Amino acid sequence: MLAVLPNIFAMGILVLGGLLAAWLSSLLVERFLRVIGLDHLSNRLGTTAALLRAGIKTDPSRLIGQMLSWTVAIFASIAGLSALNLAPINQFAQSILAYVPHLITAGVIILAGYVCSNFASQALLIAAVNAGLPPARLIANCSRWGLQLLAGAMALEQLGIAEHIVVVGFGITWGGLVLASAIAFGLGATDLAKEFLERRMIRHPRMSEMDDLRHW
Repeated sequence: MLAVLPNIFAMGILVLGGLLAAWLSSLLVERFLRVIGLDHLSNRLGTTAALLRAGIKTDPSRLIGQMLSWTVAIFASIAGLSALNLAPINQFAQSILAYVPHLITAGVIILAGYVCSNFASQALLIAAVNAGLPPARLIANCSRWGLQLLAGAMALEQLGIAEHIVVVGFGITWGGLVLASAIAFGLGATDLAKEFLERRMIRHPRMSEMDDLRHW
């Protein structure tokens, strides 16, 4: 007990200091992001609306501050466990520290995939509506879910969870969806594709003629 007691005191100091540092860093970062106008920029870019659709009602500034706080608190807890200087606990802490970069990378991939999928979905929806395609909303939803599935597969691969199964399963699923969509569009929407191409060719005949003359 007397031999381990100094290590326990060291662990307590590290954990308490880490929790205090986590709270202060979260507070400072949140206020800094609010001062530079991150929340206003997120509203303009549509990131806040995307977070609301995902069930996250926290402002982006506060969300980033909370993420930073949890990260500092986790590292402080790991450092506190290492201060006990016990072989099994040290091995456990080292394994967690080695896995933390993969967790951060997977989280960034998921977040970036979600944001990119929303932007791509909105862009495709606007383009499909302007082009006069009836299944505009279906195209937008398929693009959003496809990008989110791609991000999920990349995150699972980064975490090392059933790596080969995820890659093979995602490849088979994605290839099957693309093949099924191509067959369905080629067989069931022949008239729609023909009408769309004719409308596009008739709308821009002079531009194509000018391009041919320039090429000649």
